[in-house]
Amino acid sequence: MSELTEARGTVAPLLAVFTDFDGTLVEIAETPDAVEVPSELADGLDQAARDFDNAFAVITGREVADIDRFLSPLHLPVAGAHGAQRRRADGTMLEVDAEISAAADDIAAAVAPLLERHPELILEPKDGAVALHYRQAPELEQECLLIMREAVAEHLDFVLVPGKMVIEARPAGYDKGSALRAFMQEEPFLGRTPIFIGDDRTDEDAFRVAQEMGGIGIKLGPGETVARMRIADVASVHALLRGLAEIARRHELPAAPEDENDEAPLLRDATAH
Repeated sequence: MSELTEARGTVAPLLAVFTDFDGTLVEIAETPDAVEVPSELADGLDQAARDFDNAFAVITGREVADIDRFLSPLHLPVAGAHGAQRRRADGTMLEVDAEISAAADDIAAAVAPLLERHPELILEPKDGAVALHYRQAPELEQECLLIMREAVAEHLDFVLVPGKMVIEARPAGYDKGSALRAFMQEEPFLGRTPIFIGDDRTDEDAFRVAQEMGGIGIKLGPGETVARMRIADVASVHALLRGLAEIARRHELPAAPEDENDEAPLLRDATAH
């Protein structure tokens, strides 16, 4: 586990922990609204946040309001729409710029006619971004990409970002890495070592920034990545968060496994083949 497992008695760094939501804290669903949130998730994240002295945040392509709805009554620091929206740890909400919001509305309107021809597609307009999901019609990937390119061509301040069966339009200059960096400039994240856990191509920016700041990116599942560590699945993410929270409570890193019969580590080097 590299930096996360050292000799017993080594003092652990103070951690700032960031995670994606879909595909990381919860399993990906066929539609955005069909996500199943375990009943114990909110309580578990609330406990983890307290163990990390509230230096715990969700960075997601979803809107902040979506995360609040899924994790109710918990209200964590959240960066939504890839950072175009952001709620600080003190509860201050940084709203989307009015021009960005209007441009996102225009892009959604330009894409809407495609859904009239293909109702199996899902258009997810957000305040500051637009996502077109084709999970239920993967054969339409190229058609989705073409219409999103045409829509964004009218708004040069937006860029396209492909994800898992989704193409997103987001404002240039906003990504999960810039959101992580913004959190790290504020209390209670300031001066801590960042860890970012995610599963998708849109998480690569956050992996990169976390590692530039002396922390670790943790990629869930297969695929090329800049993250230095890899984790297997959503259940392993929950186990890792519990383990990191326990470390934070003890202020001490765990011992490395003593022999090959010990339980396999949750994490492995992402560069290993």
